[in-house]
Amino acid sequence: MFDGIFEAIDEWIRGLLIGIIRFNLTTMFDDINEKTAGIAAQVGKTPQAWNSSIFSLIRNLSDSVIMPIAGMVITFVLCYELISMLTTKNNMNEIDTWMFFKYFFKMWVAVYLVSHTFTITMAVFDVGQHLASAAGGVISSQTAVNVDFMVDEIAESKGYAELAVLAMETMLVSLYMKIMSVLIVVILYGRMVGLYLYTSVAPIPFATITMSNLDWGRIGNGYFRGLLAFAFQGFFMMVCVGIYAVLVSNIHVSDNIHLALFEVSAYTLILCTWLKRTEGLSRSIFNA
Repeated sequence: MFDGIFEAIDEWIRGLLIGIIRFNLTTMFDDINEKTAGIAAQVGKTPQAWNSSIFSLIRNLSDSVIMPIAGMVITFVLCYELISMLTTKNNMNEIDTWMFFKYFFKMWVAVYLVSHTFTITMAVFDVGQHLASAAGGVISSQTAVNVDFMVDEIAESKGYAELAVLAMETMLVSLYMKIMSVLIVVILYGRMVGLYLYTSVAPIPFATITMSNLDWGRIGNGYFRGLLAFAFQGFFMMVCVGIYAVLVSNIHVSDNIHLALFEVSAYTLILCTWLKRTEGLSRSIFNA
């Protein structure tokens, strides 16, 4: 009688621990897999496509607040350019007609750039969107590991103590993965917020792009390189996801489950770290 009771208690405890382990192992990658799969969708969108309401707000602020300031800046820049052009020719003693044709052409280009700031900016992000979307089609973001086949083996070879420790480990790693998935969302949304802030003042630096003077010209040139860095950051993020997917798919859980859990945690931390560092990497490449 008592043997049957002890056996039933034994089966219930083992079943409870194995159920916890099975649940943690099979759901461990759900959140992180959803977020990594969503990276391609997030970074493959232009500011207008990501959130049209925020984009409309930023564009209205740019047109109504920043554009008048850009008009004053471009007026000052063009006057400064004209004065510099005339004074550099031996105090106006060596003036030819070609100088004025060149000046009027630069003036037309400057006005055109300022009046079409958002069109040019969106064209830059369209290039970045194409790269990220193309990379997303090549890179597999599936990071889940099939562990159902090994749960029975764990049940047969582990005692109560090992099963309890393993249940605790998988629970902690599962919680850790959820935290990492939240950090991925913060990184992605933080990039988009920074992008909106960066594009909100676009007319002012665009007003200085055609300036030949180094002190003023480098403002617009540096800003444009920053736009390229933002656009190409999405591609680098997709490369990070691809590397992570390959690393996770090569984990052999059946060899040593404790080591496998440690590897998963380390790879996820590396993913979050490099997703954050892609901004600095992209800016260093474009010297922004």
